[in-house]
Amino acid sequence: MLSPKKMKWRKHRKGKGRLTGRATRGAEVSFGDYGLQCTQAGWITARQIEATRIAISRSVKRGGKVWIRIFPDKPITNKPAEVRMGKGKGSVEKWVAPVKPGRVLFEINGVTKEQAAAAFTLASHKLPIKTRFLERTSI
Repeated sequence: MLSPKKMKWRKHRKGKGRLTGRATRGAEVSFGDYGLQCTQAGWITARQIEATRIAISRSVKRGGKVWIRIFPDKPITNKPAEVRMGKGKGSVEKWVAPVKPGRVLFEINGVTKEQAAAAFTLASHKLPIKTRFLERTSI
């Protein structure tokens, strides 16, 4: 699963209120021909990214090329069950990628439009947010 090799700080604050507005960067299909764009804000965990990647690659029978446009670089901590208050912050349980609406999550190239649409439909079922299918606009 994806996680950073090195971090300046081991534990971050959650900062839930920062996911307002639309994504300005990473909002267009840049690498492939088709993309999966989120229409909601939220956190996507490293496990969800991996499950989505596997669903896409199996759907296209390992044909084409897949780009993952998000990276989980935010640590989320949890304290164990039935632990009293205090005694510091819990250990890092998972890594998440905060995404804003409009962010392109995955891209694919080398497959037909129908194959890409089917793969991204399967992929969207693995994610906790709403998504939509995008085509690259010709320049």
